[in-house]
Order: sequence, then structure tokens, then C-alpha cells
Amino acid sequence: MAVNLVNVEAVSKVYGTRTLLDGISLGVSEGDRIGVVGRNGDGKTTLIRMLAKLEEPDTGRVTQNSGLRMGVLTQHDSLDPAATIRHEIIRDMADHEWAGNAKIRDVLTGLFGGLDLPGFGQGLDTVIGPLSGGERRRIALAKLLIADQDLLVLDEPTNHLDVEGISWLARHLQERRSALVCVTHDRWFLDQVCTRMWDVQRGEVHEYEGGYSDYVFARAERDRIAATEEQKRQNLMRKELAWLRRGAPARTSKPRYRIEAANELIADVPPPRDKSELMKFANARLGKTVFDLEDVTVQAGPKTLLKHLTWHLGPGDRVGLVGVNGAGKTSLLKALAEAARTQGETQPAAGSVSVGKTVRLAYLSQEVGELDPSLRVLEAVQRVRDRVDLGQGREMTAGQLCEQFGFTKEKQWTPVGDLSGGERRRLQILRLLMDEPNVLFLDEPTNDLDIETLTQLEDLLDGWPGSMIVISHDRFFIERTTDTVMALLGDASLRMLPRGLDEYLERRQKMIDAAAPAAPAPAAKSSASGDSRAAKKELQKIERQLNKMSDRETNLHAQIAEHSTDYDKVAKLDTELRELIAERDDLEMRWLELAEDA
Repeated sequence: MAVNLVNVEAVSKVYGTRTLLDGISLGVSEGDRIGVVGRNGDGKTTLIRMLAKLEEPDTGRVTQNSGLRMGVLTQHDSLDPAATIRHEIIRDMADHEWAGNAKIRDVLTGLFGGLDLPGFGQGLDTVIGPLSGGERRRIALAKLLIADQDLLVLDEPTNHLDVEGISWLARHLQERRSALVCVTHDRWFLDQVCTRMWDVQRGEVHEYEGGYSDYVFARAERDRIAATEEQKRQNLMRKELAWLRRGAPARTSKPRYRIEAANELIADVPPPRDKSELMKFANARLGKTVFDLEDVTVQAGPKTLLKHLTWHLGPGDRVGLVGVNGAGKTSLLKALAEAARTQGETQPAAGSVSVGKTVRLAYLSQEVGELDPSLRVLEAVQRVRDRVDLGQGREMTAGQLCEQFGFTKEKQWTPVGDLSGGERRRLQILRLLMDEPNVLFLDEPTNDLDIETLTQLEDLLDGWPGSMIVISHDRFFIERTTDTVMALLGDASLRMLPRGLDEYLERRQKMIDAAAPAAPAPAAKSSASGDSRAAKKELQKIERQLNKMSDRETNLHAQIAEHSTDYDKVAKLDTELRELIAERDDLEMRWLELAEDA
């Protein structure tokens, strides 16, 4: 029988006139892996702070098992700014001691990309004080994961991690024996790590068995049973369930509930996107040209991020852009946005960018733009316009769109200065959409948004007719809102990934393995020199083949862009491209094998 680690008994918490938690009773036992979800401001962080005894309840009590070893990651770290990274993470351990510890090596490599901490000027001896909030947060997480714990309590652990870091953290937590309570808006992460869900809503906490996919189904089923109005029956969770069941084959076996019940629940929900219909509408709004890049070089100061880039963003294209930090994702969007702003007069360091004459670009940057704090939410939206055309005969007033983004009629009269960071982010996205753009650039749009707001944004983007580029570390959001994934792998090139983010992670792992120091070679045999010469000869042959394949791949991308409206032609070219990529992957693997021999 599992030992009970923490008990929450009849706990209530009130802030001002608002009741965040009302008579909550919960428990955490050995082996539990609990994901905590809910709208921003509904009490998720308050709940886990009380679990960790960092905050006292107004009524009720929280008890912890005697001798409980608990590790807590909060929104604000307690690192000593005068200390070095070495002191905070490794303490007084000798180099040979910590370097021989598999757990420490795994954590440092997973969170920082290597034992020497690339990206930090002085490596482990870097002083913490001048570091950014994201860098400090990774240090705090590393310090926590290296220690032995019975229970980990994590508040937004995926913040400031890239796709690779999130994937590593999910694997690491799966392999740990400690119990886990985790607040996060990353739905892919919840599905990978959690086996139970706590949904914090209006003072109550609803418990669900299973990961995020199971939770979506169970909540949709509960809402259906409880619904007394058609409006409630048509809730957004049902559409997200439809996407989970239809749009992502790898997840269709995930829910452990009856498949027949799930299918019945979503029987009248339309597909998330009618691609052909949206493409027709996008063509009508944008014409044939959106952005055409020819032999473009993108630089950030003296550093060359991209070179010889030829790429076509056509009408209706929905592209997810992923890549290592510093590879040039944001710089590429900024270069395109500047070309659009000046109607092609501002060009990158080399090459040319052509911009369609009908392009109306909306660019959501990572920085939240400043608004007059005295404006009410509705006024801030109406300053853009009163009504918005969403395409396909759909039109919304400013007030209706505010409601869809979680600003109730009462909240619409809140001064902008009183909004939280997440609410300001929502308002920023809302104002962009009110301006009726036909091209969207979204740079980390999921920052500070809760899951319910994310599903509302995804639902809105499902039927949005235009071209779109999304930069995000949220795999779920990328998969749901885009049709194509492009990657910047840090080699100054842009590649299309037919298998999406799984392929990206595989490619990155190959690059990391190839860059790792080779193991000491065994004593050479008499034939070693001959074998080495043969390996080098074959290496040169493969390198020539890979160069030709790279040129062929670029040519195929150009042909696909040129024939974007001829679906039969595009399908044939896409098949040829996939075969080429598979052949190139095999050659790259052979190259790595030969490189070791040589």
C-alpha cells in the first residue's frame, strides 16, 4: 500500500473578497504524478504553495509525512546572487566525484547542453547575479533534480526551456521514483509525465485519472452530462477532444475510457480545419505571393544566422518554426516583418525578400507592448475596431471576441493597468486579430497563457484564413495550429521536417552525438591503416552525395512552392522529397559510422 506523503484537509483560502479555494481535501501518495491545471488566477500556485507549507491556509490544515524530503520549484528562486553556479548546484563536491555521478552528468547535459555549460561564459564558475531570469530558473531546477527527493513540487518547470529541454525533462521525471505535483500549461508535457490531474475551478478542485488526453475526455463527458444549455454542450473541450482523437494518431490509444463513448461525444464536431476551403479563401485575400526569399543571408550583429536561404511562404501556409536558442528564429521573423513594413525596401544582409502587395502583417513579439494603463479592456480593443471579419461568413464584435478570450462582461471594464501578465498577453493577441491581418507572425504566443485560453486561441486559429508562422516550444500548440514544421538546426540553414517535432529531436540528437568526443580507440591492428584509408575514401564519396542531395532538396522545395495550387503535382513532389530525406538520413548515419573508423 502506497504511503501517504501530504494530506490537505478542508482547506480554504481567501484573497480580499475572492475565495480561491473553498473547503478542499486532497492527498498525495508515493508514486503519484499529478498535473495541476486551471485558469490563471484560480489558485493553482496557491494550492501547491500550501502543499509545500510555503503558505498557510485560512482554515483547515496541511500535514506532511514525518521525515518527508520535498523539493520545491517556485516562480521566484532563492539563489545567492554572489555565488557561482558550481556552488549552488554541486556544492563542495570534487570534480572527479561529481563528474563520476551519472545523475549529475545527465542533469547538466539535459538542462545546459553539456558538462562545461556552453552558453555560460565561465562555465560552472559563472557568477549567478548578472544572469537572466530564465538562466537562473534552469540553475534552480538543476539544483532540485540533483538532490534525492520523496516529492517534487514544480511550478511551471518548462518555462524558459526549449523543445529539447522539455523533452529531456519529461524523460527524466518518468524515470524518477519520487512523487510529483506539477503546475504547467504544457499539455504535451502533462501527457508524458502525469497519471492524475487536478483541475482547479472556482474554488473547487476536480480530480481525474490519467494524463491530459484522458482529462480532456473526462471533463468533456462531465460537462455534457451536466449541461442544461446548448451553449454549454458546444464547449471548446469537445473540439479539442476531436483533434486529439482524429488529428494525432499517436494519441488515439492514449485515453483509457471507452472509445465508443469518445466517438459519440465528438460525432457532431467538425474537423479542426478544412484546409482546402481555407486555402481558397487565403488565395482570395492574398493572391499568389506572400513572402519570397531568394538566396537570403540573415545576420545578428557580426554573427551569420542563416545563409543562402531560398524559401516561399504562400497563401494559407501554416508553418511551425523550431530550433535551438540563438539559431535565428526571431531574427528571421524580424527581417520578414521589416521587409513587409517597408514594402520590400528594407532588405537583409544579402539576397532579396519579395512581399505580396496585399500582405497585412500582424506580428506578436515576445515583449508585451505597452498600452495606456487607464484604458478599459474593451476600450483598448475598440481602439483597433468595433467588429472583426474572421472569414467564412463569421463576424464578431469587440465584446464577443473579448468574451472568447476569457474577458467576461465584468472583466471588460477592468483597467489595463490592473491586468496580470497573462491577461495582458491575451489582450495583445486579441488586438492583433481585431486588425484583420491576413498574415500572422506569432513569437512564443503561449507565454503566460493558461490551458483554457490556449484552447480558445487554437479554436480561433483553426478557422483563420491566412498565412502564419509560429515560433513556440509548446509542442501541442505547434501540432494543433500548423501544417508544416521547419527547423533551424544551428547550421545556418532552414529545413522542412515531414515528421515534425519528433524528427527535429532525432536530428538534434544525431548532431549532439556526432559532436561528442570519440571514445579511446583500441590498439590498432596491422590492417588499421588500410581500413582507415578506405573509410576516408567512402567518406568523401558520401559527402559529395550529401551535397548533391542538399541541392536537390532545395530544388524540390522551390518546385513545391511554385506549384502550390496544383495539389496533384505537390503530392508527387512531396513523396519525392520524403524519399530523398529518408535516403539522406541513412547516408548521414553511414557517414557517422565511417567517421569513427577514419
